Amino acid sequence: MPPARSPRIQEISWGRMTVDGLGEGKDFKLYPGGGRSWDWTETGTRHEPGIQPADVEELLDNGATRVVLSEGFDGRLRVDPATLRFLQERAAEVHVARTGEAVELYNTLAVREPVGGLFHSTC
Repeated sequence: MPPARSPRIQEISWGRMTVDGLGEGKDFKLYPGGGRSWDWTETGTRHEPGIQPADVEELLDNGATRVVLSEGFDGRLRVDPATLRFLQERAAEVHVARTGEAVELYNTLAVREPVGGLFHSTC
């Protein structure tokens, strides 16, 4: 059985995303076979120190071997260094980019490999 595909991001604009099979939302966690709204309060994520290891753990648990992390459109969302160490320890390739570039990269990867991503649609 082939691995599940990661859902494609259909559209993104300030404060709004549309994802195949998931509908509309503001921020998303996406991984092979699905995804969900990304609620920062679950892990205590804030712009500083940024994306937490617990935010990306779910992506790996769902089969992602490569991870795309968006910093927001203006680059205000940071990635906690502990998160980068966590991904490195688990041999997951990581890409960090502003949201527009992150979406483009994620959609390109999603058609050919098990990729996960965290997407922030504002700042």
